[in-house]
Amino acid sequence: MDQAVIADEEFTPRQQAVLDCALQLLVGGGEKGLTTAGLARAANCSKESIYKWFGDRDGLLAAMIAHQASKVRAGADNAHAMDGGQFRSYLIDFAHDLLDVLAGDVSLALNRLAIGQASHSDSRLGRLMVERGRRRIEARAMALLEAGKRRGHIRYEDREAVYHTFYGLIVRDLHVRMLLGEAGARRPDQFAAMAEEAVGQFFVLFGTETPAD
Repeated sequence: MDQAVIADEEFTPRQQAVLDCALQLLVGGGEKGLTTAGLARAANCSKESIYKWFGDRDGLLAAMIAHQASKVRAGADNAHAMDGGQFRSYLIDFAHDLLDVLAGDVSLALNRLAIGQASHSDSRLGRLMVERGRRRIEARAMALLEAGKRRGHIRYEDREAVYHTFYGLIVRDLHVRMLLGEAGARRPDQFAAMAEEAVGQFFVLFGTETPAD
């Protein structure tokens, strides 16, 4: 993929390694399994470094979710004209990344934990999942769609509506099936074809035959 991407968070390689370790602790033991002392031991760093980098527990959770969401990349329009082929490639990469992340053990564990807390009055994890995860992925994708419209590759009236349509074409009911543990729902070998198909369907709905002048 072209490396001109929009990044939400800039973490150093060391910070990324600590966040990956924190995510694995969360997957393995839930929120109770994620403590600052346990993370410091597992990641071979000091508690002071963790507090310095991420702040309190909410800050750590927010950074973990943002780090996970950053794995869904969206190509950015740059100084060079983004032609139709490049735009389509960016959309396919986004779709493939989204499927990969949603199907991963970390994402499924985070979503299951958030759903389990949804009935609580203080659903902290669910709020962070929306604010630092879903909305940031959405913002990057909508920026790409706006660029595609500006370049004349697609047409639409409502930016949010077209994004939700695109998301639906990619994910369909697959995420629900994976969350429920349906056998055969997680098929990474099919994600490339699914991404291509979703983008093809998207262009049928919103594509333009000729670029705008």
